[in-house]
Order: sequence, then structure tokens, then C-alpha cells
Amino acid sequence: MGIQVSNVSKSFDSFLAIDDISLEVPTGSLVALLGPSGCGKSTLLRMIAGLEVIDRGRVVINGRDATRLSVQERQVGFVFQHFALFKHRSVRRNIAFGLELRGWSKDQVRQRVEELLDLVQLQGYGHRYPSQLSGGQRQRVSLARALAVKPDVLLLDEPFSALDAKVRKELRHWLRNLQDQTGVTTVIVTHDQEEAMEVADTIVVMNEGRIEQIGSPAEIYDHPASPFVMRFVGEVNVLDSGFVRPHDLELLHEPHDSTIPVQVKRLIHLGKEVYAELLLEDGQLINAQLPRERYQSANGAIDAGQRLHVLAHSIRRFDTELTGAN
Repeated sequence: MGIQVSNVSKSFDSFLAIDDISLEVPTGSLVALLGPSGCGKSTLLRMIAGLEVIDRGRVVINGRDATRLSVQERQVGFVFQHFALFKHRSVRRNIAFGLELRGWSKDQVRQRVEELLDLVQLQGYGHRYPSQLSGGQRQRVSLARALAVKPDVLLLDEPFSALDAKVRKELRHWLRNLQDQTGVTTVIVTHDQEEAMEVADTIVVMNEGRIEQIGSPAEIYDHPASPFVMRFVGEVNVLDSGFVRPHDLELLHEPHDSTIPVQVKRLIHLGKEVYAELLLEDGQLINAQLPRERYQSANGAIDAGQRLHVLAHSIRRFDTELTGAN
């Protein structure tokens, strides 16, 4: 059940936006479509929703072929990036809108709206208007409205990108808890790797209209299938020996087998961690991520301008050449 996307393609004039993609979203799971701007992730989501016509392929939702069904017939809830609330309607009436269109009785609408206000933690806000809410509250109203009609699937297109960093982080945690409570099959589009890692059961990494890799957050990060995934998901340094994450670099005061001489250009203090910008002899900059206890170790503190030696652990190479690899 859930969502099955089979060999779908979509072109806009001569531009191939989606190139023969197949994907399965299990019932009750939360899947993130992750990739850079223009990779096709929003187009794929809109094809699942019925907002874009599919050129080739099929979309099946809960066992029913939805390829040629209208948006209404697909029973999907859709949340856009920019809230899309009715300014002249109160929170309560925004949430009730889809229910009223479907002919629910006043008592049914009232009961369902109160359930949703409780679910999205906006009890006591039903009488307010969108202009009287914060950005995070408005987006929670949008989610409540999408969930009101009890959709088979919930589709979210960059729902938090218009919000500031602190609110985004709070809403990511809130969304994960909400999905666990409702169990609705959910697909979220994002270009934010941290967001995808934090909320999703499965991440689908996309690039140039194709899928690069599908896996759990841990699989995507620890076992990237291509140089593109390695570069896009998490920070990475590219050395002659291969790809290495900043946290897999160790700084030493004395040379050792396989160490590389570096000069500390800059230190960035981030609470429990310290980022060190390191200058190689050829002028290349790389980054090391150090826990504070390692930075202040018994081997001596690290200072900007200091000449040290870096040891790379967990180096990753791919079949493709590093130079020019996507």
C-alpha cells in the first residue's frame, strides 16, 4: 500500500525535469525528498498530488491507480511553503474549509476542528486570524487544514523554509511527533539535509531529475552511493586520498604515518564543538570538527596560525574519478 511511483517522467518543453523515477513510500512512513534546487523533487511531489500531469509512468496510492485522477479524487493533503491561509477567515474556519466543502454537518465540523486544534497544540487560538499568529503557528494551521479531511497521504513542499532557524528546528521535532501520532503516510520535500536527517524514516536523494540513493538517514550519511551524495549530505573534505568527513580528521602536534602538514587558519567555537579551518601546503582549505575536550586536550591547545599535522580516518573513494565527479 502507501505510494508507488513507477517509471514516471516529466518534461517542460525541452527540459527533462523527472527522468524515469520509481519509488515506494510504505504506509505510515515519513519519506524526505532531498536535493538541491532544480533537481525535480517538488515536481515529483506535485505529480504524486495530481498538480502536475505525468508524461509517462504510473502513481498508485493505497493500491488505487491515481495516475489520471484529479487532486480531489486522490485524497491527499498538501501543505505549501507559504502557508496559503485565508486571511479573512479565523484559524477555526481555515481548518474547517475543506470539511465544509465536503458537506460535513456543523456538529461534525466543530468536533473535528477542536480535535485538530488540540493535535497541533493551538487550543485557544481558534478565534484568531492568520495576521495574529507567528510563522510557526500559521504553518501548524496549514498542517491542521491538510489533515482535516483525513487524507490517505500528506505531502509537504518545503513547509518550513520560510521560517527562521530556531522555529524550523522546533517544527521539525513537532512534525516528527505529529506523524508518529497520526500514522499518516507522509512525503516532505526539502533541500535542508539536517531537516531530512531529523524527521525522515527514509531519505530519497535526488539530482538532475533522477534518484541518486534511497536509504535511512544513517545509511545515506555513512554509506553514500556516489560522490554527489557524499558531498550533498553532510560536510566533506576532498583530498587526494579520497573523501573524508570533518569529524574524521584528527589534529596532531607531531608528524605520524600518513599525516598531512597543515596550518590552522581559523578556529570557530560552536558550543561543545570547535571547527578548525586548515590550510594545506598547496593552498587548499579543509575543515576539521573537534569536540571541545579534544581541542583542549593534554597534548596542548590549538591556536590560529599554528602548524600541525592532520590524520584522516574513514577515507571514502568511489569508482568514478574524484575530479569532475558529480
